[in-house]
Amino acid sequence: MSAMDWKLLRSVALAGLVTTLSLGAAIAPQSVLAQSAVVRGLPDFTDLVEQVGPSVVNIRTTEKVTSRGNVNGMDEEMAEFFRRFGVPIPNIPRQQRPQQSQPEEQPRGVGSGFILTSDGFVMTNAHVVEGADEVIVTLTDKREFKARIVGSDKRTDVAVVKIDATGLPAVKVGDVSRLKVGEWVMAIGSPFGLDNSVTAGIVSAKQRDTGDYLPFIQTDVAINPGNSGGPLINMRGEVVGINSQIYSRSGGFMGISFAIPMDEAIRVSEQLRASGKVTRGRIGVQIGPVTKDVAESLGLGKAQGALVTGVEAGSPAEKAGVEAGDIITRFDGKAIEKVADLPRLVGNTKPGSKSSLTVFRRGQSRDLTVTIAEIEPDKVATKSTEREERAKSSSAGQQVGLTVSDLTDAQKKELKLKGGVMVTAATDGAARAGLREGDVILAIANTEVSNVKDFDAILGKVDKAKTINVLFRRGDWAQYALIRPAR
Repeated sequence: MSAMDWKLLRSVALAGLVTTLSLGAAIAPQSVLAQSAVVRGLPDFTDLVEQVGPSVVNIRTTEKVTSRGNVNGMDEEMAEFFRRFGVPIPNIPRQQRPQQSQPEEQPRGVGSGFILTSDGFVMTNAHVVEGADEVIVTLTDKREFKARIVGSDKRTDVAVVKIDATGLPAVKVGDVSRLKVGEWVMAIGSPFGLDNSVTAGIVSAKQRDTGDYLPFIQTDVAINPGNSGGPLINMRGEVVGINSQIYSRSGGFMGISFAIPMDEAIRVSEQLRASGKVTRGRIGVQIGPVTKDVAESLGLGKAQGALVTGVEAGSPAEKAGVEAGDIITRFDGKAIEKVADLPRLVGNTKPGSKSSLTVFRRGQSRDLTVTIAEIEPDKVATKSTEREERAKSSSAGQQVGLTVSDLTDAQKKELKLKGGVMVTAATDGAARAGLREGDVILAIANTEVSNVKDFDAILGKVDKAKTINVLFRRGDWAQYALIRPAR
């Protein structure tokens, strides 16, 4: 083959390779596209750090402490020296004893925060400033300010402090509803006192219920002691949360962090700035979760809503007609998906306003109107000590293991009930369902029970080969039991 042939062959091969690559760009396999998408999707946080970093502050707190008490006029450390070597502690005459030292400012803790407004309002966690006698805010340009605590709210762990400065770089607040699981987020704070540390990760979950007043944003952003109160930032440079808690068995980061949603935090901060405290609504009910079994037995369809286990006497709920055993499914038109939704929605409602409640009662939904009251300390419930029993047995009751009696007028008055029957003995299926002596049965199979006669009539019609739901009250609490057929 001549040199000319080799050149021609090489040219053809190269042309084919270019053609192949060009076609590959147009019709590349999915795996190639996926890899290129991953490469393009990797975030660069440098611009965000430059944009938001100056708005993040370090917060140091101090508290006044007194020196340890003297022993016979001697410093505690010196007294310990005498004890350790078995030397008797000398008794220094009172007139020769040194004067007690004055309280001293001692470091209490380090946290983070961020500038909410250009005129010096700074947001952080309530636990960062709780118990502090002095709060010192340090900006990224190393300027330090003594801050005044405007207000703090333990329920949401949100606090606002104020420094005397103007023209500060305030953060942009993001829309939490736009935040998606899997989205990249970044945190800036002072873990272990290391100022302006930047960490990043993704949103692991939203509306995470940890038993606190708020639903948290869960992330895998590295958060450690000192990050508390710092901002959680989306890729648009907006603050979407306040880093507040971590899940840890060691005290260090384990991949699960929680942030307070910014929409909730802003609502709280507005009240703190206006009055120094947060006012919340209440309706006066004790609530519990709705289990799948209870929902199915009641005909609710799915496990949702908040089960009313008790109604406080004279409360807005009682005045509105809410009863123990009701399942609240909506508040002001908003669905109650889980029990924790109700206190959050009610708490965010202004006291004195009227709201709608949708309750599911004995197979039907009812709409009620309730006037919201202001939240107050929980009352200690009292239980009736009077026990007047008149046992009555029936064949219907015996089939499910129940012996009951009518309530006396005194018991009705004490329990604030119009009807019901008292359990005087529970065996077999009733005992397995958790019923016991002293319980008051209010309804069976979604049918209200007024007295023993009603109790017998209702049980006589119920198919005992199926699960029977029983609404009962124990002390001040109402709940459901499911009596299952014997196998």
